[in-house]
Amino acid sequence: MLYKLHILIILIIISISVVSSADDSKGRIVYVVKISGTINPSASEFVTASLKKANDLKAEVVIIELDTPGGLDTSMRQIVKDIVSSPIPVVVYVSPSGARAASAGAFITIAAHIAVMAPGTNIGAAHPVAVGEKMDKTVAEKAENDAAAYIRSLAESHNRNADWAEKAVRQSASITETEALRLKVIDLISEDINTLLKAIDGKEVKTAVGQKKINTAGATIVRNEMGVRHKILDFISDPNVAYMLMLIGFYGIFFELTNPGSIFPGVIGAICLILAFYSFQTLPVNYAGLLLILVGIILFLLEIKVVSYGLLTVGGIASIILGSLMLFDSPDPLMRVSLSIIIPFAIVSALFFILTFRLAYKAYKRTPVTGMESMIGADGIAKTNINDKDGLVLVQGEIWSARSDEAIQEGSNVTVIGSKGMVLKVKKA
Repeated sequence: MLYKLHILIILIIISISVVSSADDSKGRIVYVVKISGTINPSASEFVTASLKKANDLKAEVVIIELDTPGGLDTSMRQIVKDIVSSPIPVVVYVSPSGARAASAGAFITIAAHIAVMAPGTNIGAAHPVAVGEKMDKTVAEKAENDAAAYIRSLAESHNRNADWAEKAVRQSASITETEALRLKVIDLISEDINTLLKAIDGKEVKTAVGQKKINTAGATIVRNEMGVRHKILDFISDPNVAYMLMLIGFYGIFFELTNPGSIFPGVIGAICLILAFYSFQTLPVNYAGLLLILVGIILFLLEIKVVSYGLLTVGGIASIILGSLMLFDSPDPLMRVSLSIIIPFAIVSALFFILTFRLAYKAYKRTPVTGMESMIGADGIAKTNINDKDGLVLVQGEIWSARSDEAIQEGSNVTVIGSKGMVLKVKKA
């Protein structure tokens, strides 16, 4: 009887342990966020908000799915600061297959508590690039040394390969996921999130609040998607979108200046230009390219006034195309404007300015049909003798006061050459 009682007690204890373990795992949360595209103010703001939300939910771990060609240094450093100061372990997972952690992405990956890459991904090419203008030799060296020291300190703090990390900055080195694992740049290679969670379960990492053991067994995956605001800000940071916003902004302002009081073109133009300038802060803008675009627009305007037999138009198109190609100075195709956007916009711009100004110029040159201006060039008959003081003429069926610098006899044919007030100035026909 006592033996059976012991067995019953043991079964009860085991049942309580299993239920307690199930409840614990049910309450665990793995918070997943995704960054796909350039590292810009929108991305850094999104990561900051996500880490704060994960902390409020007491998440077990935060996983950042990363795929980026790089981005703004200030935004990258903000993300790194958030990761380093996070009380919750942060896993940076370069995925899916074909993704990369280039430039700023390499810093973010190396700063993670656990760095993971999916098969078919790469990391590196972290040499600093100027945004907005070319760096002279001294400034370039300072930027390179600063970036090298920064990434080295991040690698050393997580026991990663600091020598390779520095090489990624100084020599723009880039490696695959298998090389990264072999060189101890990352901690794991994982095919998907579920495999990743199994691999990191039970691992201990050092966070801002001390050592923490990760327990992901049976945890619930919660994904945090970018809100509408962040998506819009991220969308306009695309080089192609920024380029189109800039040209639309120019056209809108131009319309408003040539047609004062239109309001709508001016408002749209101002909004588009502001959004374009916001985008430019996240992109490697070459102001020589921007100047060439402006020169191209000026050449289109001159084509209306100057007889160049199309040479100014050709020059304008060439200037806009070259300026557009130079506008974003980056070796990465994703950070440059696509030719499929540039060429149509250049042709449309040329047609737009040529047609608009030609119609406006013809309207300007057209003979007025109303008012005193319409009388100029009209023929009439002197109803009285006309001198430089007074006289009367019959023009277009009406009798007008007139004067002339020469004496004109009554009954003579006259031509109107001007007016002053309600008095016509005439001469002999």
